[in-house]
Amino acid sequence: MARKIGSRYTAHQVLGRGSAGTVWLGEGPEGPVAIKLLREDLASDQELVGRFVQERTALLSLSHPRVVGVRDLVVDGNDLALVMDLVRGTDLRTRLDRDRRLAPETAVAIAADVADGLTAAHSAGIVHRDVKPENVLLDVQGPVGPGGAHPALLTDFGIARLVDAPSRTRATKIIGTPDYLAPEIVEGLPPRASVDIYALATVLYELLAGFTPFGGGYPGAILRRHVTETVAPLPGIPDELWQLLVQCLAKSPASRLRAAELAGRLRELLPDLAGMPPLDVDEPDSGAEDDPDPVHDEQPHRPQEGAETPRRGAVPLVHGAARDSNRDTHTSMRVPSADELAGGAHGTARFPRAAGERRPGSARSRAASEAVRRRRIRLGAVALGLVAAAGLGGWLAAGEDEGDAKPPGVERPDGASSAP
Repeated sequence: MARKIGSRYTAHQVLGRGSAGTVWLGEGPEGPVAIKLLREDLASDQELVGRFVQERTALLSLSHPRVVGVRDLVVDGNDLALVMDLVRGTDLRTRLDRDRRLAPETAVAIAADVADGLTAAHSAGIVHRDVKPENVLLDVQGPVGPGGAHPALLTDFGIARLVDAPSRTRATKIIGTPDYLAPEIVEGLPPRASVDIYALATVLYELLAGFTPFGGGYPGAILRRHVTETVAPLPGIPDELWQLLVQCLAKSPASRLRAAELAGRLRELLPDLAGMPPLDVDEPDSGAEDDPDPVHDEQPHRPQEGAETPRRGAVPLVHGAARDSNRDTHTSMRVPSADELAGGAHGTARFPRAAGERRPGSARSRAASEAVRRRRIRLGAVALGLVAAAGLGGWLAAGEDEGDAKPPGVERPDGASSAP
């Protein structure tokens, strides 16, 4: 059903939903547009509305071919909306869900486009803070690039920064999507441009591998890995590309490349990646964490035997919610303490392996061993009970044949007691 957005725009149909609001296909004075209508609770926050109005100039001024442009800001009653360029295509998450992983040439071409968009934003003093596949749009009507990649555009600039107002989140809260959060964000430091580089490197790793380097399990475990674990190499990845990923996933923000440097280095690698098939790797067997979730201090849900194992990175960011593939944004999470962060793998890495290769000692193996041990205990208890019952039955039968040999106080079938 169509609805008016302010006096100039009409929203016709829903294109998608996210944690910050709903995206509509709309119509304006200059033709089709995308309208991001923010949640009602955000629209009713007068401080947040004021911040959007203050940031209007910055949002409208960010113009680049690799950034989804913001055309207008609408504040009308309970409606708070961003009117954006309409991109005909799909988001990168949908592409990953379909293909699982991309050929290195395609993945690098997409990452280079996103790095170009970040270059423009960082030059304007804007930090995205939520770079992830859901916020990368692929323009299917644009020219096809290396590896058959469609032009990639980064969207939702400024949303995380605007929603993350001091009055909305205390210093002990984290805003963002766990799989892509830089270690300094987990440790409570203010976000700089380098957090976008870390997130983009995480996205590139995911495009190549089919899973994020520190994902899997519950949010608290993921946050801990960002701080304590080193990134595991991918079998078959070209060395120069791997060294570039390692540099941009460095724990120290100063060690990472700038966006313009990253874009240039990625494009230099493209000729050597032409024709290379997707990497043939299996994600590591991490499974659910055996330790309690450090954010919620409860034992994580363990699936029943025979239940389907959820895909890596399908993380419920709202405690108690069912696991699914929708990675919410702007979810507040408590910053883990130093002791909790130190309780992880202490700098170890969980290594992906070539397809078909098994890795002993995994969480799945430990869980299976524990299940076998419990079954053996139960079977042993049952067997012991059967032996005891059989022994007592033999004793009673012997007492019937030998009269006084039965234990005192046990009645015979004829009603007479064998007690003295």
